[in-house]
Amino acid sequence: MTDTTIAPEIAGYKPGTWVLDPAHSDVQFSVRHMMISKVRGTFGVKSATIVAPENPLEAQITATVDVASVDTRDENRDAHLRSADFFDAETYPTMEFRSTGVRLEGGDFLVDGELSLHGVTKPVTFTVEFGGFGTDPYGNYKAGATAKAVINREDFGLTWNAALETGGVLVGKDVTIELDLQGSLQQD
Repeated sequence: MTDTTIAPEIAGYKPGTWVLDPAHSDVQFSVRHMMISKVRGTFGVKSATIVAPENPLEAQITATVDVASVDTRDENRDAHLRSADFFDAETYPTMEFRSTGVRLEGGDFLVDGELSLHGVTKPVTFTVEFGGFGTDPYGNYKAGATAKAVINREDFGLTWNAALETGGVLVGKDVTIELDLQGSLQQD
């Protein structure tokens, strides 16, 4: 068990409210296609906020992703992903994450939380790597991080698939979610 009362040392860390910079952030995903390759895509982030107290292990994170913004570089596939076969973006326009805890385990920062997608909420854990902190040319204090998690899409009711003549299925179950994030510390 992790002791959340002991604040880890993170060079450059400052407490406060951090807001995502969408121009410098990406939400990417990949999933097996035909069991032989991977399809990759991105989503647009609507909003993300980190409320970071003195102890980073007590941070609270919320994020909202625009499901209709899915982009796999194939308009037909993207339209299918937005349809009721997959995301049903008309009924469920967003994917949302809310943290339930932050912990340090074996040198890795882990963010536990609840992911809501397609009307289903399930626990998920992201492994986070800090990129660092710095001030941009306009005086804004910035932080960068990457995060990664793997979910089973069927756990969220995304069960559409097609059998292949060669055996197997068209779309894999496991989806890797990778986040490249940059945030700005809000000024009082």
